[in-house]
Amino acid sequence: MGELMAEIPYEKMNIQWFPGHMTKAQRMIEENIKLVDAVCEILDARIPRSSRNPDIDRLAGDKPRLVILNRTDLADPAVTARWRAYFEAQGLSILETDAKSGKGVKEFAPAVRRLLADKLRDYEAKGQVGRPLRVMILGIPNVGKSTFINKVAGRKAAIAGDKPGVTRGKQWINIGTGLDLLDTPGILWPKFDSQEVGEMLALTNAIKADVLDKETLGANFMLRLRALYPNALMERYKFEPDPEANGFELLEQAAKKRGFLLSRGEYDIERMANTLLGEYHEGKLGRLSLETPDD
Repeated sequence: MGELMAEIPYEKMNIQWFPGHMTKAQRMIEENIKLVDAVCEILDARIPRSSRNPDIDRLAGDKPRLVILNRTDLADPAVTARWRAYFEAQGLSILETDAKSGKGVKEFAPAVRRLLADKLRDYEAKGQVGRPLRVMILGIPNVGKSTFINKVAGRKAAIAGDKPGVTRGKQWINIGTGLDLLDTPGILWPKFDSQEVGEMLALTNAIKADVLDKETLGANFMLRLRALYPNALMERYKFEPDPEANGFELLEQAAKKRGFLLSRGEYDIERMANTLLGEYHEGKLGRLSLETPDD
């Protein structure tokens, strides 16, 4: 897929993202990392690379790490398996979940205990049996972090919402199984050096798509789908994508099939772009992964 991506003729966009609360969130994590025994990083299984904040490696330091590939219900299972192998080869513990339905969430507490088996033995040797393990939960905005915490806790312990930046401050949550979780605000790095990363985050709602040009985002997404999942386009929009067309022309082809006409006889590619992005968010295009370890 990596070579394939390089050949896609993307339209260029200028992406800048600098929300003020991100710096404050990083400081909060740096100040509280010493209070926890381990760090749990939640990634979007569709875009594990783009949803992984590179600052977290520095922020977590040498703390034991658990990586959760969330939203596996929306990702290509074959590609998710490759990502699991990729992270395990780096010595990281991996858990696959769909926090919305709760799939895989019950494995969280056992996974943390395996990760911190040495710590538990130390507590037992010191006569501190029952002392709770403390885990910091990290992730970029809108990766399903609060929904995951609520499923693990079995109650509404964290504020959840389908938009970036819902969690703004830290909160300790006891989940009743010998674990205390420290929920943190979703953090992004201040500036994207890669247009592809910015687009990935916009496609999955980690940043608001409104900060980008939606027609260009939709056009580039069409190119990506033609390269990776052409059958998804054919099944959903009932047209075979022209291999020579640019992204805007593909949007026009789909708009024609949907009957999205403007008053002057032109096809409404803005409406088609919004429809494409909305239907992708709703999972109507199928289980699609937009990155592989080979990219």
